[in-house]
Amino acid sequence: MGFFKEFKDDFSQAVNELLPEEAENLEKQENLENDDMVVNTLDSEVDTESELSKLNGLLEQVTEQAADQAVVRPKQVERIEREFTREVKRADVRSTMEEKRRMNEEAMAMNAKQVMGVNPEAITDETTVITEGTSINGDINADGSIDIRGRIGGNVTCNGKLVITGILEGNSNSSEFFADAAKIEGEVNSTGTVKIGIGSVVIGNITASSAVIAGAIKGDIDVQGPVVVDTSAVIMGNIKSRSVQINNGAVIEGFCSQSYADIDVQGLFEDKKGN
Repeated sequence: MGFFKEFKDDFSQAVNELLPEEAENLEKQENLENDDMVVNTLDSEVDTESELSKLNGLLEQVTEQAADQAVVRPKQVERIEREFTREVKRADVRSTMEEKRRMNEEAMAMNAKQVMGVNPEAITDETTVITEGTSINGDINADGSIDIRGRIGGNVTCNGKLVITGILEGNSNSSEFFADAAKIEGEVNSTGTVKIGIGSVVIGNITASSAVIAGAIKGDIDVQGPVVVDTSAVIMGNIKSRSVQINNGAVIEGFCSQSYADIDVQGLFEDKKGN
């Protein structure tokens, strides 16, 4: 009997390590059987076949439990792998769409620069400054940026950024445009962002890839990207862009059209009508 007892104890310990819940249930069952049965190891003989039968039954239960777990785990792993593969494919699609959008925007900007006469390959870090009190009658061309603090009576073209805090009487072409308390009478064309600060007055149309308006404009705004109309802005003209943000207090006399938006508005209503 001692041999079987030691073997059952060792086997129970192994079950505890592999299957804690199953082992706990078996231990409770064994305790109940021990409470109902009193064994006299001195007067009776050990029933070897009975003990072996009990051990075989316990071994079969442990084997079945382990087999069930072996079946569940691969299924869980397979499900996780499917979800991971699905997320990777979605990320690849989003990355591809974002890359195509970026390339299209770069191509459009490059074409716009070529149409406007701005050469992106010739951009330099140099800045030409027209100081206060200086007045120039004539056109100005620069490979770098231009900072106009005085007065220019003519067209201005630069491959870099055009900053005006003075007076410009003529058309302008640049990669970026910024006006602060400036007086401008002419067309403003930029392949990048146009910012019209507070106190600036522009009489002429504006063409750019994005725009932030906080001053006064008398003319149409044609922007491929977003337009932000700030609280202090006054616009007499139409706005055509991808999106428009109008802050409380802004004044607009004209029409706003999101003709560059990704949504096919006309097609949407035609589908509704057909249905």
